[in-house]
Amino acid sequence: MSRLDDALELVAIDSVSRGEAAIAHHVAVVLARNPDLDVERIGDNVVARTTGHHATRLLVAGHLDTVPGDASSATIVGDELRGVGACDMKGSLAVMLELASAPTPRSVEVTWVFYAREEISRSDSGLLEIKELRPDLLDADAAILAEPTDGRVEAGCQGSLRVSVVMKGARAHTARPFTGRNAIHRLGDVITKVAGYEPRATTIDGIEFVEQLQVVDISGGVAPNVVPDRALCTLNHRFAPDRTKDEAFAWIVEFLSDVTDTGDTVRLVDWAPPSPPSMTNERLASLVELTGERPKGKLGWTDVATFTELSIPATNFGAGDPLLAHRSDEFVTLAQLDQFASVLSAWLK
Repeated sequence: MSRLDDALELVAIDSVSRGEAAIAHHVAVVLARNPDLDVERIGDNVVARTTGHHATRLLVAGHLDTVPGDASSATIVGDELRGVGACDMKGSLAVMLELASAPTPRSVEVTWVFYAREEISRSDSGLLEIKELRPDLLDADAAILAEPTDGRVEAGCQGSLRVSVVMKGARAHTARPFTGRNAIHRLGDVITKVAGYEPRATTIDGIEFVEQLQVVDISGGVAPNVVPDRALCTLNHRFAPDRTKDEAFAWIVEFLSDVTDTGDTVRLVDWAPPSPPSMTNERLASLVELTGERPKGKLGWTDVATFTELSIPATNFGAGDPLLAHRSDEFVTLAQLDQFASVLSAWLK
C-alpha cells in the first residue's frame, strides 16, 4: 500500500473528539507488531517507546481526533487524499505509524504519542490525561508536534483567551425606548471596536507572531416588545508569547475601556498558555536545517505549549497546509507525506 492508502485507512475511521476508541485500538494494534516498542494505552491515548540505552530521547506526538465530518466520504483522487482530518492530522499520523512500525536502528530513543481530544476544550485533552496519570511517558529531550505546517517548522504558539463582555442597559417598552437603555445597541460599539482592531505583530528570537482578536458569539434580548437590559458577546484573543495571560487580559480591558461603562463586566472565561519558540535548542535547530525552510511562528494554539510546561523544547512540524485545517475540502498530498516522512526519518536518526 502507498502512504496515501495508509492515511486513507486512518481517515476512514470516524474519530470526532470523544469518539477515538476505534482509532486508538487500531493504532495500538499496529504499534504492537513492532517488538522493539513498549506500547501502553491510557484511556484513548496510545504511547509507544523504544527502551534501549541511548542517552537522548526524542518524542513525536499527534492527536487522533478530528472536527465533525463524514469519515465515509474520504477518497483518494490522483495524488491527493481528501476527507475530514486528512490534513489535520491523519496524514501525519500515518507517517508516524509507518516510521514507528519499522525496526530501524537509531542512535536515539523515540517516544510516539497518539492522544485524544485535542480539538475541544484543553481541559479535556488526552495529552493532559497522560501528563496526570503517567508523566514519565512524556519525558524527552525534544519533541515534535505533527500539526500541519506545510513541511516547514512553525515555532512556538500563541496563547488563547476567551473573554466574556456583558453590557448593561435598562428595560423599557419598545414603544417608549427613551425611558430605557438598549444593551444590544451598546454591544454594537464593542463589536465595531473589535472589528477595527489592528493586529499587533512582535518578533521573538527572529520569529514573528501576529496577534488576533475576534467576536465569536453574541446573545441578548428579552422579548420582541422589550428594550433589552443585558447583552453579551464572547471574544477570542490570540496573544503572542511575549505576554502573560494577565498582561493579555489587561490589554483587552484597556482596549475596551472607551466603549464600556461602570456596571459592564469584562471577564476571563478560559485560556491556554502561549509557548515561545525553542529554536536555540540543538535538536530543533537541526530540524529546521533538514527542512531547508525558514521557520515561522505558529499563529494558532497547539500542545507545544503543553510540552513547554513540561520543560521539553518542542515545535510544530507536519504534513499538509495548515490553512486547510477544519475545512470541508481538507486534503493532503502524497508529496507532502513523502517530504514529512523524509525529514522526520532523518531527524530521528
